Order: sequence, then structure tokens, then C-alpha cells
Amino acid sequence: MKKLFVLLLALSALQLQAQDMAHYKKIVGELSSAKYQGRGYAKGGANKAGRYLQKEFEKAGADHVILQPFAIDINTFAGKAKMWADGKRLRTGVDFSMREYSPGVKGEFKVYHVDTLHFDGDKLLEELSRPENEGCLVCCDFWFTYKHRGVFSKLQKAGECPNAGLLYTWEAPIKFFKAYGEKVVDKPIIWVTPQAIEGVKSVKVNVENEFLKSYELFNVIAKVEGERHDSCYVFTAHYDHLGNLGRKVYYPGANDNASGTAAIVTLAAHYARNKPRYDMYFVAFSGEDANLRGSTFFAEYPLVPLEQIKYLFNIDMIGDDNPALYCEVSETGMPQFGRFEAINEELGLFSALDRGELAANSDHYPFAVRGVPCIFLENKEGSAFPHYHTPADNLKTIRWDSYEPLFKLVTTFIDGAR
Repeated sequence: MKKLFVLLLALSALQLQAQDMAHYKKIVGELSSAKYQGRGYAKGGANKAGRYLQKEFEKAGADHVILQPFAIDINTFAGKAKMWADGKRLRTGVDFSMREYSPGVKGEFKVYHVDTLHFDGDKLLEELSRPENEGCLVCCDFWFTYKHRGVFSKLQKAGECPNAGLLYTWEAPIKFFKAYGEKVVDKPIIWVTPQAIEGVKSVKVNVENEFLKSYELFNVIAKVEGERHDSCYVFTAHYDHLGNLGRKVYYPGANDNASGTAAIVTLAAHYARNKPRYDMYFVAFSGEDANLRGSTFFAEYPLVPLEQIKYLFNIDMIGDDNPALYCEVSETGMPQFGRFEAINEELGLFSALDRGELAANSDHYPFAVRGVPCIFLENKEGSAFPHYHTPADNLKTIRWDSYEPLFKLVTTFIDGAR
């Protein structure tokens, strides 16, 4: 009879895991679908996704679900986005993309290729001031421009140099960002692959931007009540992404970060089924890709006192197949990090927990700098990672390997806490 009881428990656990995985995949598929247009800002995709998550948390059995509104200024590119190099049409989002703080640009321009082997900043500025180079787009490797940003920053400003703008070369796959899109600089800046621009004499560009002022977003906050209300655990993930580049191209963001968002919804369902000892909060942030704006707002105006948070788990980009799990831990979270390592080793979940230096790279950071014990969990450098911030981050490239071991890692950590 005892063996039968243990067997039934094991079968029940396996059934719940299968249900969780099916639920997880369903949410990832929904969030990365064309319906939400990359969960960006220009076409309202982020807010549509937020309202979907509100309903999903309610269906998962959360006791309370509320929305926390905030607003941002953000530059967008949801209009025309076309480019030709010596008459050859370039692929939007594949051969070129836009720097997030670039204005729109329309016209045909001569390309000036910077000689990086014999570089002289003063000579460059002198050559660009010559009549034959006036109104050109200056083409150079991005990392070289970063190294010499004192010179190249002048090429972004009106009145400093008569060039029309910049072409930053970046090896494929070309990326797209939003982090610094709260402003628009004077001149256009276009990312382009070296292969697409090598030897090119002129380009034709037609890209439209729209700067959204005080654009309204919201965080989605779900609560599952525990037996005690004096302390809590918090799970976070950002549900916004990059949105659109042009009218036809959008960034699905299956790995980044439909994967983490789906995980916290299934965790909410798990704790709704299994009443926890402490209150559990599940916070889906918007505005992460716009420089952590949603999580920073929550940390500044918390709906639960920060000092009551026993531990915060930020789950971001777990849709990959690296056998190791990357993590960052706050200073106040380090005393308990050994427990994560012990659980991982005992259960054989990941080959290692690779801890990196704490950085402002995801939504744990605003809490870490305010003294909250927290950990950032990410699976990266696997086969899905090269597609990060490209239109190819979709259901074809995402990997499902990390979800179940991560689920076991965090739930076991909480189950064993005092």
C-alpha cells in the first residue's frame, strides 16, 4: 500500500509537470504571435500583452491582480523602413536596423568609409568638411566608433560636421535596441552588416520614426495569498519587447522575454494550487527594454514594502539549451546563494550556476541597489542566443530545456526556506 501511495504521488507530480509545460508553451506561443506585434509601444502591442496577462493570472487562480500604470517617452519606427545599397534592396531587420535614438531619414546619400587603419580624428573631420563629402553618411565599425566616441559623437550633432548621419557596422545577426530611446539625436544612425555595405558608394533610405511622449504603460501584479502576510516572495519577468521596425517587420521575442513571463504565470498557477506559507507576488514588468522603466517605477513606488521581500527571482530569457544557468545575485542575496547551489547539485538540474557580476541589465537591478535579496536567472549562450534582439527570436528558435529545471530550482528553494 505504501509503495502504491508513493507511485501515485510520483505519477501526480509528473502529470502536474506536463500540465505546467503545456501551459508554459501556450503562453510563450501567444505572446510571441503577430497579434502583439513584438509587444512594443508604437502599435500598442505591449499593453495588449499586459491585458492578456492580467486575464491569464486570473485564470491561474491568483487572489488579486492589479495594474500599476506609469509613462515613458520613447522613440519608435513603425512606419516606412526601407534601404537600398547601390540599388540593391536591403532586408529590414536582417541587413539593417536603426539606432534607437535615431530620427527618421529619407533620401539618397554618398557613403564615406572611414579608414580605421590610418585613423586620425582631426583629419576625418577635415575631410568630411570638404564639398565633395558634404551630406554623406559616414560608415564605420561600431566598436571602433565607441573607442573613438569623442570624435564620432560630433558626427551626431547638427552644426558640428556637415555629414548627414552615420552607418554603424555590426556583424550579423544585426540587432535592434530600445534602451536609450527616450531621446532623439540630430542625425540618423543606422546599423548595417559589413556584408551589406562593403564597397557601397551610395545608399537610398526611407525610414520613418515617431517619438511618443508620455506614453502610458503598466505593470501587471498578481498576488497569491499565503498563510502569513508579514513577508513575501516575488517573481518578476518583463513582458514588453522591441515591437516593430517598419510596417511589416516585428520582433516576436519568444525567448526575450515571453519565456520568463510564461514561467511566472505557471508559477502563480502552481502556488494557487499549493497554498504557500508566505504571500507570493508575480510581477510582469513593462518598459524593461526601454531601460528598466517599469521595474524602476515599481521599486520607487512599491505595492509591497521592499523590506518585506524575503527573496526576489527575476526570470529573463530562459528559452535556451545551455546546460549551465547564468545568474546575478544582489549583495543581500548572497548569504542564501549557497542554497541554490546545493539544491542544483542535489537534484542535478543544471551543470553549473555561473554567477556573473551584478549589472543593470534586467529588472532585478533596481531592487538589488535598494538592498532587496534577489537573483537574476537567465539561460544564455545556447543555440537560441544568437537570435536575441532579432526577428528570428521566435517559436522556431526558442528551446524548452531550461523551464522545468528552473521551476524545480526556485520552488525547492522556497519549499525549504524557514
